[in-house]
Amino acid sequence: MLAIVKYILYINNFLSEKTMRSTVLILALTSLSMAMFAANEENLASFIDHTILKADTTSEQINCLCEEAKQYRFKSVCVNPCWIKQAHEHLKDSGIDVCSVIGFPLGANTTKIKVLETQQAILDGATEIDMVINIGELKAGKSQLVEEEIRAIVEAAEGRVVKVILEICCLTQDEIRLACECAKKAGAHFVKTSTGFGSSGATIEAVKLMRETVGPDMGVKASGGIRTKESMLQMIEAGANRIGTSAGVTIVTK
Repeated sequence: MLAIVKYILYINNFLSEKTMRSTVLILALTSLSMAMFAANEENLASFIDHTILKADTTSEQINCLCEEAKQYRFKSVCVNPCWIKQAHEHLKDSGIDVCSVIGFPLGANTTKIKVLETQQAILDGATEIDMVINIGELKAGKSQLVEEEIRAIVEAAEGRVVKVILEICCLTQDEIRLACECAKKAGAHFVKTSTGFGSSGATIEAVKLMRETVGPDMGVKASGGIRTKESMLQMIEAGANRIGTSAGVTIVTK
């Protein structure tokens, strides 16, 4: 991509008239931007954790979720712990990850229980873990406890991807920053906006803040309320590199 930009600038230097040079440069860079945007649209499925976490989910719905993931090549399916084994079996050798949730949706389990949940999830076939922080402890200023809990989950996951759910609707901007710092120090791989069960979900402002806080080398997952291609692209532009949604098929087909 950088080589293309350099070539455009090289050609630009040989054009004699300043106005024409500027016009051609603008048109060329616009075409390049459009090409990059099209590539992103083509690869949208690879950003998506195809999700079903409702209490009334059935075995048939899990099978359908997995079939859709294979058809559209989503990054993962995200399911409650009781469905990990079924999803793992269905997706065996497909290259699609099985993600499950820990301490979900309130984050109020003890650390010991969250660690046990994580260990069992790995045994059952989960390859990614989305854990909910202890929101109350964070808001009480006990960030060290929050960091230690995240680290315990990271260790229990034994190298699998760990995403840390902040539940941003419960937090101030300063608390979002603090939670991101805890996750980064603890060795988590992603920070994630929301459970999808709170009063609201992902926002562009929060995703930008999270990306700004964790920097370029850590993942940011936006989830909660993302149901259209337009909203997904907005989240990616804001800094998300993973999207959690139950509307993945709609997003990639419309």
